[in-house]
Amino acid sequence: MIAEAPEVQPINSEWREPLLLEVRHLTRFIYQGSTQDSFNEARLQPATDHGQECREFSLNIEPGALVRDYPDFFANCVHYFDVSPPHESLSVEAVSVVQTRPDARGEPSPAYSPEALNNHDVVESWFEYLQDSAFVSLDKEIWREACDAVPQGLTDLWQDARAIGSHIFKSFSYTPNLTTVNTRPVEVLRVRQGVCQDFAHIMLGMCRSIGIPARYVSGYFFNPNRLPDEIEASHAWVEVYLPGYGWKGFDPTHDRVPDTRYVKIATGRDYGDIRPVSGTFRGKGTREMIVEVYVTRLDAPSRVSSQ
Repeated sequence: MIAEAPEVQPINSEWREPLLLEVRHLTRFIYQGSTQDSFNEARLQPATDHGQECREFSLNIEPGALVRDYPDFFANCVHYFDVSPPHESLSVEAVSVVQTRPDARGEPSPAYSPEALNNHDVVESWFEYLQDSAFVSLDKEIWREACDAVPQGLTDLWQDARAIGSHIFKSFSYTPNLTTVNTRPVEVLRVRQGVCQDFAHIMLGMCRSIGIPARYVSGYFFNPNRLPDEIEASHAWVEVYLPGYGWKGFDPTHDRVPDTRYVKIATGRDYGDIRPVSGTFRGKGTREMIVEVYVTRLDAPSRVSSQ
């Protein structure tokens, strides 16, 4: 399950400066009676890239388990563990400290021609992200919506992707509890309501249907207006591939390029590739799943320039 991100104040000069953030993500499963032979994977360790550095990470499992890790096909860090003895609940808590910073590459400035994707040296970087996937089917309805957003046709990979994201923000209503993690984009398209995961999937389908390579991003963002005991949420947005530049993000839920409030965890073709916690077990089933997220700023606001 993915929790949904509330609206926060728009970007200002403070969110263009580095931030030191702590993220606590707790997932707790309560089972229907005793369970055993539980095998699990967690994609909860923040990435290190142009916009952030993961400085500390710990994964706490209860009942205790030996944790190992490996990089998956999409270069996400995956921790895996098994709990063999009988147990009636399972807690997975990830604690991270992340330094976010403005993208060292700067903003994309030239026009990114679709023809640049034909360079054989970069095909392996984007090929997977032009195809349909488990949660993103390239239905004709999705393609028509993309044509409405970019009526002139595909001319500039970055500017047209931004136009698609802005179209979703203006044309769809943020409505919690209407959809689930298994809702498909074409269903969201028909009701024109959903949450951040839905809007990311819609944008993926629209971008891919007209030839823009696009991938799903899971993560969080810091909300300075959060009350002390208020539970926050996971978030989802999209990155598109720009030849000669690399992957660049856009958040259709808030109609903006991610800033230093954002913390990236994992990327993939869609939600199915980046499930925060997944696994199998022997037992009757899960009675309840609880997810709690807290994002806290560790550096004092007074240290951040307002210029």
